[in-house]
Amino acid sequence: MEKKLKALLYEHVARIGKAVSSPKRLEILELLVQGEKPVETLAEQTGMDVRLTSAHLRSLREARLVEPRREGKYIHYRLSGPDVAQLWVALRETAEEHLVELRVALDRLTRDPERLCSESKDSLLRKARNGEVVVIDVRPANEYEAGHLPFARSIPLNELENRLAELPTDCPIVAYCRGAFCLMSEEAVNLLQDKGFAAMKSCNGFTEWSVSGLPIETGTP
Repeated sequence: MEKKLKALLYEHVARIGKAVSSPKRLEILELLVQGEKPVETLAEQTGMDVRLTSAHLRSLREARLVEPRREGKYIHYRLSGPDVAQLWVALRETAEEHLVELRVALDRLTRDPERLCSESKDSLLRKARNGEVVVIDVRPANEYEAGHLPFARSIPLNELENRLAELPTDCPIVAYCRGAFCLMSEEAVNLLQDKGFAAMKSCNGFTEWSVSGLPIETGTP
């Protein structure tokens, strides 16, 4: 009886492992860290069709990692708790620590390590508060509204080139996006540096910031 119970305990924990064994389901979790999203948006952002996206969401829901909410004919999903975001970050950090292949792939995301902002989260927050740096959030505006770093300006990547006049030329600019695997801040820094701005990419995205216990703000600027 005790052996059967022990096996059952491991089986329940393995349900979580099974749910996060898909790269696309991990991507969905990180997207949901940014805020609640309808199935159609998740499909578009992951490059899958709605049917396949729904199947992945069903697996995550069966493991109690996400929760649905119906609004009219649309179904929106959100993380079932902040610990799910912590799980994703812990998985990524463990993989980065142990898998050389992952570290090599991450290095390829940034063409120059000096483009990375080496400030700690606390230091970046202090400098942004004091006006020593300008922090820009290049995620879509609805993700900014759902949660963002204090003192960050919302300038979505697809609007950046047309809004360069809003940025100072005499102050460092730090761009951030969703997380370590997101390419939006890298593209933003490429554009800003090409236009002559002193720009860097934050080592941390909103995902890492949100699980750090540091403050998060919501709403429009």
